[in-house]
Amino acid sequence: MEELKKKKPISISEVKEILGKVDIESMDQIQRWTFDYASKFTKLEPKNAKKMREQLIKDCELTEDEAAELVSIMPTTLAELRSFTFGWKKLILAETLKKILKIIKEKS
Repeated sequence: MEELKKKKPISISEVKEILGKVDIESMDQIQRWTFDYASKFTKLEPKNAKKMREQLIKDCELTEDEAAELVSIMPTTLAELRSFTFGWKKLILAETLKKILKIIKEKS
């Protein structure tokens, strides 16, 4: 594996893409578990996940962490979305929540 160059939040789809480029025999146990998890729970193609993450940051004023979390989880209802955004400890207007759901539905 390469040496860590920078730290950046990414979605599960992007994790799968990165680890998919590594020979499984050269992975340590944690990398294998992570790759297995990402393979089972990926919901988007990496390119689409990245575009969605970038659009959520730009159009909904989310942080990189928040956008990566939503792209990985892909909430489908307002109630489900609120359950995640509640933990962020910041007020997100209903209008913004609806915009987030629209982006997720359009890009998935």
